[in-house]
Amino acid sequence: MSNSVFIRTIRGERCERPPVWFMRQAGRVLPSYLSLREKYSFRDLMHNPELTAKVTLLPVQDLGVDAAILFSDILVIPEALGMELNFTDKGPVFDAPIKNQSAYISRLQGDTSKLSHIYKAIDLIKVQKPEDCALIGFCGSPFTTLCYMVQGSSANHFFPDAIKLIYSHRQQTSHLLELITELSIEYAVNQVKHGIDAFQLFETHAGLLPYELYVELVLPYVKRITSAVRDAGCPVIFFPKGLGAGLKQIHYDVADYISVDWQDSMEEARRTVDPRIGLQGNFDPRIFSIDNPNILISELEKYKAFGRNNFNWIFNTGHGLSPDNLFHNVRRTVDWIKTTDWQR
Repeated sequence: MSNSVFIRTIRGERCERPPVWFMRQAGRVLPSYLSLREKYSFRDLMHNPELTAKVTLLPVQDLGVDAAILFSDILVIPEALGMELNFTDKGPVFDAPIKNQSAYISRLQGDTSKLSHIYKAIDLIKVQKPEDCALIGFCGSPFTTLCYMVQGSSANHFFPDAIKLIYSHRQQTSHLLELITELSIEYAVNQVKHGIDAFQLFETHAGLLPYELYVELVLPYVKRITSAVRDAGCPVIFFPKGLGAGLKQIHYDVADYISVDWQDSMEEARRTVDPRIGLQGNFDPRIFSIDNPNILISELEKYKAFGRNNFNWIFNTGHGLSPDNLFHNVRRTVDWIKTTDWQR
């Protein structure tokens, strides 16, 4: 893996350019993925290891990114805890959300056999991927996972029932976070055992809590997961979207890299975050929806100075790609990253 610019960068080597990949890169921005979706459901693609491997590697073939991220979903953990989940056209929906049902919470129990298809997919990906392509594993952070489990869907992105539970029933909240964390640790470490090269922990909804409460209540669970992965020999990227000023509370004991959302500038993040931690991000993916190459290149050019001076930086978006993003813009961005003279 020595010729992988992603692995060399995340392991601390100074490379001639930043590596590039995108969150949600294996999805609806790709014509090849849309073609598969005409034949298979989202659940089919996730639960069939051969199809999972195929979709995971599509962005490597179609976009030329330096890393593939496992095609899966953060809600495999609630499923493995016994919750029934349906993937609809409007997003994932649980048959019976937790809300404040303490009796329901007490019945949740992890079944690791429900995750075995994911490990089989990783095995296939490792065999099929190009040598210079890294494989990133992931799971959701306990708080973000809890939000979906309690609310039942993503229809309301403020997750009011989850926030009420946190403030009103702290003991139940802690018990639920503990259940999610324990199973997530086993899941993440097994991904490492099957050969992932890096691991990303997604905290998509960090900004829903005051950062002081986030640091007090949630961050200890985050550190348990990331510490277990790092102890297993795998570097960790942590993506706390919306944490804002709370980034100053993220130290090297949490992660090797922090992924920065588009609400924060890379320069400010570099001044704020522990200097031992590398950075990832934070291009605004909404720019990919504008069919004007001059605008795209103009926005990309703003990263040249940062990239010239920061070797521990991975180019990525500040959030996941969306269906309205234009494939040719995303592909043009990868080409730009690879052909630009970074003056390193």
